[in-house]
Amino acid sequence: METKDGMAVRQADVDVAALYVARATAVAIGSLSDLDDEAIRRYEESGYLAVTQALTLEEARQGTEALTELILRPVPEGYQVQFEGQLGGAEPPQGEARLDAVRKLMSFVKVEPRLNAIASHPHLIQAVERLAGGPVRLFQDMALIKPPRGGREKPWHQDKAYFDYPLDTRVVGVWIALDEVTVANGCMHVMPGSHREGPQPHFTRRDWQICDTHIMGKSCVAVPLPPGGLLFFDGLLAHGTPPNTSHLRRRALQFHYAPVSVGTVDPAIRLHAFGGEGRHVTC
Repeated sequence: METKDGMAVRQADVDVAALYVARATAVAIGSLSDLDDEAIRRYEESGYLAVTQALTLEEARQGTEALTELILRPVPEGYQVQFEGQLGGAEPPQGEARLDAVRKLMSFVKVEPRLNAIASHPHLIQAVERLAGGPVRLFQDMALIKPPRGGREKPWHQDKAYFDYPLDTRVVGVWIALDEVTVANGCMHVMPGSHREGPQPHFTRRDWQICDTHIMGKSCVAVPLPPGGLLFFDGLLAHGTPPNTSHLRRRALQFHYAPVSVGTVDPAIRLHAFGGEGRHVTC
């Protein structure tokens, strides 16, 4: 693949920082009660909508406290924990060192009431259902953590590339900041309107991702958020987060919702739509 000026760029030569040069900061509505018809129109047009204060500071604090307790448990029961650089079956760190070693937690709402309360918050669900066009169900819950000066990049991708739903399913992602989220500590970056371009080829490079040369040179928008702020985003919106180069930890919750009436499909359908090999293109 090539850059916009026609110069071929090898994947290994890509400067990661150059993939996250934002032309603007996202314009946000103040709260979930401000989700009016104009805000919904903006979401449908751009593929995302930021909310400055969706949770109270106490709710965000409760979420952080819950995550900390889950991370510090020596043996996770009923949920999953993924550590930074955990390869080859290496033993995870113990004690306080775990706080700066965890990259991701998954499937915790069924065992952690405080996080379940956030994922099922009536005002949040009401907002998601307005964006999805009808009743929804939660099908994925995650916490995404970037440790200080070491939390790695999540390359540009579309979330529906990971989900076995029909391609026209209105998947709504909800990304909730538990800490102050800035460009320096790895806030979300989005490509406005990219959800209208349909499935993009994904390749296994630094992750299952859109090719860097497809992103290089395009305009993106940064989405910094205070604790309790959130981002709604369409399942086809291209987005990514840069590495955490700051001294501050960045913790966020991410939930995905789909219409209750929609069932899953054969993974081969998803791979044909999103897999680079299935699309007969190269990176």
